[in-house]
Amino acid sequence: MNYDLIVIGSGPGGYVAAIRGAQLGMKTAVVECADLGGVCLNWGCIPTKALLKSAQVFQYLLHAETYGVKLEGTAKADLDAMVTRSRGVAETMNKGVAFLLQKNKVDVIRGFGKVKPNKIVEVKSSENGEITEYSASHIVIATGARSRELPNLPQDGKKIIGYREAMTLRKQPESMVIVGSGAIGSEFAHFYQSIGTKVTLVEFLPQIVPVEDADVSAQLSRSFRKNGMKVMVDSSVEHVDTAGDLCKCTIKTKKGEEIVEAEIVLSAVGVTTHIENIGLEETGIEIVGTKIKVDEYYRTSQEGYYAIGDVVPGYALAHVASHEALVCVEKIAGLNPHPVNYNNIPGCTYTTPEIASVGLSEKNAQEAGYEIKVGKFPFTASGKATAAGNRDGFVKVVFDAKTDELLGCHMIGDNVTEMIAEAVIIREKNITAHEILSAVHPHPTMSEALMEAVAAAYGQAVHL
Repeated sequence: MNYDLIVIGSGPGGYVAAIRGAQLGMKTAVVECADLGGVCLNWGCIPTKALLKSAQVFQYLLHAETYGVKLEGTAKADLDAMVTRSRGVAETMNKGVAFLLQKNKVDVIRGFGKVKPNKIVEVKSSENGEITEYSASHIVIATGARSRELPNLPQDGKKIIGYREAMTLRKQPESMVIVGSGAIGSEFAHFYQSIGTKVTLVEFLPQIVPVEDADVSAQLSRSFRKNGMKVMVDSSVEHVDTAGDLCKCTIKTKKGEEIVEAEIVLSAVGVTTHIENIGLEETGIEIVGTKIKVDEYYRTSQEGYYAIGDVVPGYALAHVASHEALVCVEKIAGLNPHPVNYNNIPGCTYTTPEIASVGLSEKNAQEAGYEIKVGKFPFTASGKATAAGNRDGFVKVVFDAKTDELLGCHMIGDNVTEMIAEAVIIREKNITAHEILSAVHPHPTMSEALMEAVAAAYGQAVHL
């Protein structure tokens, strides 16, 4: 069959590319060998948030008397029921993607897709293994990524696991060592610690959530430790002995080696791209390291072939992949989309407290040579945070002292992932500090903390 556009992969990059292509009048198909919606929807962003919500409800019940609510008996965490709910949420969203593709008349081809020369996509059917070739004027590669394995932490799916197994455990472990404190590691560390598992979080670098501002990292570390978690930085898991009932983890620290025992070890050391065996070499598409080389409109080195999402250089984030998809397909359709501004990408981590950030950290701004103004507003001074019962965290802003433009915004606290978009728009439109202060923010809200932090940066703080 002949198509105008074929997309390989149906994750947040792939299905968005396919739907936008169909909206722009292209005859479109998407090739998928697993679940529609990709890792994010089925095994990442969405089901983990469902688990974290269950943990939050459990914590509310444990501390109900703090809010003036008395319960008879003791609340118990039921991991099996939490996982069942999480899988149900993923299934609902999966059906939603299927509906959207059908609504927009996108053909779904079930099977493993490979690119071939002359704009051909070869698909090995998921049903019967038969191989069929399809042609297209434009082919978008959106095959995503998977959990990265370290040589000294081979995942067996039982004692040493990846994020997929961590998301579907039916029996709650009494103890767990989590290797890596990025978004995946920190979110699972918070989830399991919150429902009663004894968690040890191990990070190779000097701070947890290492891509975040140092103040944010320090606050999350304090919050984790306050809840009983063991946090180890400047540390590495050298070896795991799985011979006994418990895993014996040999952890190298600045003070020497330490043995930590746990039922399960979760390896959360990032992801690696799905670019093997999909025909890139045969087609002549240029690869740099583990990424496909593309230009600002996601054109590869071969005409008619494009790549978006985790397989290209940049942020491995769902919202980035979706935006890349729009830019890519709209350019194919002859429109004039703005290239993605990679200097203004928000990042979110859904621990408690949540983390959200965009732009330069204070340290990065100083290293870049900026003269800066820094303001911070703690949620201990927030009426809304105090009423809600969780005052951990703050909003921190970093401004260019010469232009009064926002260089970076860093938030940690309840619901800050819902607040960061304001900072993204401020940076996108070059709104100055004085213009932010002139805009009325509602009270009492968590979001007014951004305005208060700006006021603090310019010596105008009233509530601090």
